[in-house]
Amino acid sequence: MNATSRLAVTAVAGLAMVVAATGCRDSRTATAAEGAKGPQVKIMIGGIDKVIYLPPKLTEQLGYFKQEGVDVQLLTEPSGAQAENVLISGDVQGVVGFYDHTIDLQTKGKCIQSVVQFADVPGEVEVVSTAQADKIKSPADFKGKRLGITSPGSSTDFLTQALAVKAGLKTEDITRVKAGAGPTFIAAMDNGGIDAGMTTDPTAAKLTSTGKGKIIIDMRTEEGTRAALGGLYPASSLYMDCAWVQANKPTVQKLANALVKTLKFINEHSAEEIAAKMPTEYAGGDPALYAKSINDTKSIFRPDGLMDEEGAKNVLEVLSLFSPNVQGKKDSIDLSKTYTTEFVKAAK
Repeated sequence: MNATSRLAVTAVAGLAMVVAATGCRDSRTATAAEGAKGPQVKIMIGGIDKVIYLPPKLTEQLGYFKQEGVDVQLLTEPSGAQAENVLISGDVQGVVGFYDHTIDLQTKGKCIQSVVQFADVPGEVEVVSTAQADKIKSPADFKGKRLGITSPGSSTDFLTQALAVKAGLKTEDITRVKAGAGPTFIAAMDNGGIDAGMTTDPTAAKLTSTGKGKIIIDMRTEEGTRAALGGLYPASSLYMDCAWVQANKPTVQKLANALVKTLKFINEHSAEEIAAKMPTEYAGGDPALYAKSINDTKSIFRPDGLMDEEGAKNVLEVLSLFSPNVQGKKDSIDLSKTYTTEFVKAAK
């Protein structure tokens, strides 16, 4: 082997060792990678264009992540159930999804906690197709119906089952159908694949504005949430692996600083001003309707990112109504491990 060949082999071997070492890092326990743009964090969102999950994208658009010196990559999955799986596998460091996943995952031996709580209420609505509006007027009418959810194990799945049980039905009395959100949800309602379903804005705005659907349960308000679920139901949040949070507190603080600043921006600006900051494609060709969908939902967002303690307790109560994962383990669940207020209280 000549000198050139030996040099090439050595270089390839060295590259392989670097790749192997990089590939073996566990993002749940390793310190955040320090890149040229600061700590690097990947966050998976359970539907990046949903208004209930607006804060992280708006934070990016406003430049607040960059101001804090953190390099954030926002990714998207159709539902929270899929997003949590990516977190558990260690492929991302955070998820923007519903707080209820932190309780469900604790029953499976996982420690996941909300570090910034965006909302005290779900921001979800139950929409009935116009063709079924005279037959489905409340959850008591869900029996035998096909009800749309984003996916099995998602928060819309949890809430749909909870509404049925609170109305005196059994979970087996209803058929939950994976319908996603946006175009897939609307198509399922159009073709009769679902009789009703749980969704958020802008999907809800599109259905009601076209006369295709009618809202029968509105959990975009505190009043509607208390009526449906017996109390507050903290929902949209940034949740992360507990071990990663402990190992990367400075980075988590930067994320909290940026997101709390965005929550204040949301509370201090109109829906039209917020919509103008978002990517134009999020409007789906109808800027006015998109602004309306933000206006219909924006009141769900807290200005401070704090968790409501009584609300967290109510989430546990609601899950215990139907979830086989929670039933029988309710008394052993430690809610203090499912969220922290350390970072939002220290936010600039």
